[in-house]
Amino acid sequence: MSDLKEICSGLPLNPLPANRGRDPNVPHAPVRTPNLTAEEERLALRNALRYFPPSHHATLAPEFAQELRQYGHIYMYRFCPALRMRAYPIDQYPCRTRQAASMMLMIMNNLDPAVAQFPQELVTYGGNGQVFSNWAQFRLVMHYLSEMTEEQTLVMYSGHPMGLFPSLPSSPRAIITNGMVIPNYSSRDQYEKMFALGVSMYGQMTAGSYCYIGPQGIVHGTMLTVLNAGRRYLGSGDLRGRVFVTSGLGGMSGAQAKAAVISGCIGVIAEVDEVPLRKRHEQGWLMEVTSSMEQCIKRISERLKLVATQKRPGLQLQWETCLLERLVLEFERTGELLVDLGSDQTSLHNPYNGGYYPVQLSFRQANQLMSTDPDRFRSIVQESLRRQVMAINKLSNAGMFFWDYGNAFLLEAQRAGAEVKKVDGGATEFRYPSYVQHIMGDIFSLGFGPFRWVCTSGEPQDLAVTDSIAATVLEEISASVSDRIKQQYNDNIRWIREAGKHKMVVGSQARILYSDQKGRVCIALAINQAIADGRVSAPVVISRDHHDVSGTDSPFRETSNVYDGSAFCADMAVQNFVGDAFRGATWVALHNGGGVGWGEVMNGGFGLLLDGSEEAAKRARLMLNWDVSNGVARRCWSGNSNAYETIQRTMEDNRQLRVTMPFPVQDEHMLDRALQG
Repeated sequence: MSDLKEICSGLPLNPLPANRGRDPNVPHAPVRTPNLTAEEERLALRNALRYFPPSHHATLAPEFAQELRQYGHIYMYRFCPALRMRAYPIDQYPCRTRQAASMMLMIMNNLDPAVAQFPQELVTYGGNGQVFSNWAQFRLVMHYLSEMTEEQTLVMYSGHPMGLFPSLPSSPRAIITNGMVIPNYSSRDQYEKMFALGVSMYGQMTAGSYCYIGPQGIVHGTMLTVLNAGRRYLGSGDLRGRVFVTSGLGGMSGAQAKAAVISGCIGVIAEVDEVPLRKRHEQGWLMEVTSSMEQCIKRISERLKLVATQKRPGLQLQWETCLLERLVLEFERTGELLVDLGSDQTSLHNPYNGGYYPVQLSFRQANQLMSTDPDRFRSIVQESLRRQVMAINKLSNAGMFFWDYGNAFLLEAQRAGAEVKKVDGGATEFRYPSYVQHIMGDIFSLGFGPFRWVCTSGEPQDLAVTDSIAATVLEEISASVSDRIKQQYNDNIRWIREAGKHKMVVGSQARILYSDQKGRVCIALAINQAIADGRVSAPVVISRDHHDVSGTDSPFRETSNVYDGSAFCADMAVQNFVGDAFRGATWVALHNGGGVGWGEVMNGGFGLLLDGSEEAAKRARLMLNWDVSNGVARRCWSGNSNAYETIQRTMEDNRQLRVTMPFPVQDEHMLDRALQG
């Protein structure tokens, strides 16, 4: 395809492409406020110009300076390709190895306007989850990948392609690091400066690792969370007639409406930005839209009365704080509690730059104030958080069950002075539970997490075949699993059998499910065999969310139930990145930040291309086993009994695996005597 060859040919310099500026037809990232000094502005401009020969500096310097001052960052809009960004079939990419072509496909999927939150700013999701820092980096990466052989590795420094370096055929084709900052300098303010300078980048989780698959990636996890919340707090997995109130319809949070449909409850989702609202409505993920608070309350009441009709979620185009306060008022007026389950999925890892919109301001006012008076905006956001928590506390006292969805909501609310502290709780505990350890049932210690794959042919038929393969594999395994994990298998079999009819594909032909170590390995090997047999027409990329058993050290989310004092340690995520690299991954990534924010998390991920070969099968078997066992072993050592049993069974199945097992203290009084003596 000639257009793909063009964007893989390197930076267009002779002549320079026309500067078309920002496209008014796509959403754009909020203006950043890095607060650079005059000398730092000179440095940012100098750093940007080093991608180009001096003969072009006089042309580019003024427009780059304007971007920096107008938007807070140099995105290099002039070099944004005119080609429609999407996951083209793998055979259309100019390349010397399909491993490189698979990465090009995944990168372009992350920047597809149907997938990406702010495509021209190279933001995939979360408000600031970057694929690259600027468009020069995108073009250079595509060029390097088109030229790469299987004896080279692309080295990526926070969006910047350092280059192709000689390596072994068994080595990863790309090593990606994002935001690797000296710990004492890993603050939000420092990040804003480093990003503006073009020297570091926030890759979220799967944005900067090229493994995002659209909101489907979180639909399944959200569905399981809502179902398990119902089982745990409402005593039933049948959620008909139950109301789930939450907020956010962006890149990740956009999954909530679809998850509500699948789980069977009435979903009411607050959203202030009309762009993602329209996108989800056009995709068919939202059934109703209203900007009237009274209409919203009326529709909730009507739906509760007409639940037998099976018409489910609506959407409230308002701030969640407003909606929660109105639900409190309704309860105080009538005694009727119109909400059963509650959460929040705003991007509170990024609260002061477009991740959270305070109730006191309109959308436009907030976007203006965050750039013109960031200190005042911060104060208003914190006041809004306090109001939101006050409403949540009142509804919770009345019977609503609320949880933190791992988006730093409770962490930022606590920093704002809201009443979320748990009495006698530890450093990572709050008044309300986190969905990871409390609702999902300690799944990571059982080895379960979000496993995914992408059919590089772009053919829906290939995805249907892989769905069937995965369902068959899970059904075969589930026949002999313990009661402890039987429900996990049953939920995922139901999910994968029904996945096609829910039409969740946005962007690449991809699928996600939660699986344990054995399930992942068996699914990967079965798909690889199907490629070899011709039942699947092209290679398949397997991956996972970084939010997984071993991929993330995050004391307020993934490792919040690690109680041996190591919750703030990051050895697991770093070891996982390194271990995946030399066990067969096609590419690996390690990030600072993701989920609950910059400086709060260390996380990593991988991509592995299945091409039907014996070599691919060997890599998948070796790497996937490590990719799960690493985290289970760490959780076992921390004292988790589920992880202890899981790793014991794994060692019985694999005699080459030998894990150091902990001996628990059986007499707590002995510790008291020893310390008193």
